[in-house]
Amino acid sequence: MNVLVVEDDPVHCRLIASLLDRWGYPVRTAGDGEQALRVLEENTAIQLAIVDWMMPKLDGIELCREIRRRFNEPYLYLVLLTSRDQRDDIVTGFDAGADDYLIKPVHHTELSARLRAAKRILDLQEKLLAAQETLRVQAMHDALTGIWNRGAIFEALGRELDRTKRQQSPLAVIMIDLDHFKQINDRHGHLVGDQVLREAAQRIRSAVRSYDSVGRYGGEEFLLVAPGFDAGQALEFAERVRRLFATNPIVTSAASLPVTMSLGVVVVEAGQELANERVLAAADDALYRAKSGGRDRAVLGTVLREEKP
Repeated sequence: MNVLVVEDDPVHCRLIASLLDRWGYPVRTAGDGEQALRVLEENTAIQLAIVDWMMPKLDGIELCREIRRRFNEPYLYLVLLTSRDQRDDIVTGFDAGADDYLIKPVHHTELSARLRAAKRILDLQEKLLAAQETLRVQAMHDALTGIWNRGAIFEALGRELDRTKRQQSPLAVIMIDLDHFKQINDRHGHLVGDQVLREAAQRIRSAVRSYDSVGRYGGEEFLLVAPGFDAGQALEFAERVRRLFATNPIVTSAASLPVTMSLGVVVVEAGQELANERVLAAADDALYRAKSGGRDRAVLGTVLREEKP
């Protein structure tokens, strides 16, 4: 647990810091509230702050309020250090955002106990945040393939369409469908079909750039969102993805299966404002033409522009 001691009395500050250091807590110090804010902005690893009430520039109450205003996550545990022991003063400290308080002069056994209590709470917070992150990841990713799920890839498309309008940069959207996938399921079973889908997702993901987005659109269909590509680059990119499958069978527990894909490619021109639905409809139309044209191919659809009134 990383601790910040905010105390304008250098002797008292060194005393507390030395105790913390002896107990194994990494410690930083600040001489006033303004310096403390600078330390917190530079060091996000600090989890607990021991804050003196009476300080120049920014006192402990004002500092607690400012910390609660500026620093939301992860939660910073605040212990107010004061010689005031009246009930109204204690309530004022809690209302300002303090989690606990210590009455001066601080006794080392009480300080140690308060720190242990704070650590229990911070450890619980860490577990809750980890669980929250796990749930967030699960909510955005397809359970079978590990890539974005339908909702998440739709959101990614919306963000990139907004960026295309703001930054005057084109956007390629590629809809992908595995050819004759139903035959794989019918002949080899759904478990083998799942293996094919997982490997397909990994191959597509291996071909994209770090800032591209790829998600499972549904069933054996995938959606790829690639900013910055014009029509020629988008078609070349789609061909590169297609060749990953056309020349390399997918090895499953049942057999080594030749798997091909059809791709529908559309490009949104820089600066255009278009709805998700229109872009997806155009990509789906290009995909239909790729499949009806014989499959195992990429077809470029119409470059999308805003409709004139």
